[in-house]
Amino acid sequence: MKGYGQFCPVAKAAEVLAERWTPLVLRELTCGSTRFNDLRRGVPLMSSSLLSQRLKFLEQEGVIERRRAPSGRGYEYHLTDAGQELQPLIRTMGEWGQRWVRSRFGPEDLDVALLMWDMKRSVRPENFPRRRIVVAFEFTEAPPNKSHWWLVSEQTEVDLCLNDPGYEVDLFIATDVRTMTAVWMGDISLQSAMASGALEAHGPTDVRRRLGAWLGLSAFAPIKSRRPVPAVA
Repeated sequence: MKGYGQFCPVAKAAEVLAERWTPLVLRELTCGSTRFNDLRRGVPLMSSSLLSQRLKFLEQEGVIERRRAPSGRGYEYHLTDAGQELQPLIRTMGEWGQRWVRSRFGPEDLDVALLMWDMKRSVRPENFPRRRIVVAFEFTEAPPNKSHWWLVSEQTEVDLCLNDPGYEVDLFIATDVRTMTAVWMGDISLQSAMASGALEAHGPTDVRRRLGAWLGLSAFAPIKSRRPVPAVA
């Protein structure tokens, strides 16, 4: 049986929303991703074929609609009224997860591609000097093909590059994925990571001082953990 065989609205909603990967696809849509390649960057471990299947299913269920891109090249995916109503649900799921099942950053959870994509979406370019600023990241323990990333911060836009964009680097950050994830999720401060040497930032003083204001934190970072501490035997 494909569904739950129940008339209960919770069961019917779960048939649409509780399929593996679907909540993460919805998370990306609620965060503003509309192009297929951008959605893929938010769920890098999901195959392109499976993403296509999920998008078609959500379109059939009236959660999203596919539109021709304004450029006339390709398509975009947008939430319908039904999909828009899911935004508080997705946000609440994230808040609950941060509060009660907060990640312990096991190796299986440390996804550098998702980390950089999530960071890119929250960068505030207005907090850097009014010119192009290039911040290069080196993740010391990441696989060679994912160890170097660049965020190119213009006055109003930010690009994420896995290949060297060819611009002069203004700020160079060296750290490991675990430390950067912990900073991003609010478990340790940027200042304490730098003071301990777990994160190094090299560049002009005025740019380094603005790093925290420019980078920001995850939307879930302010939520404190309420997960009980296991009793020591």
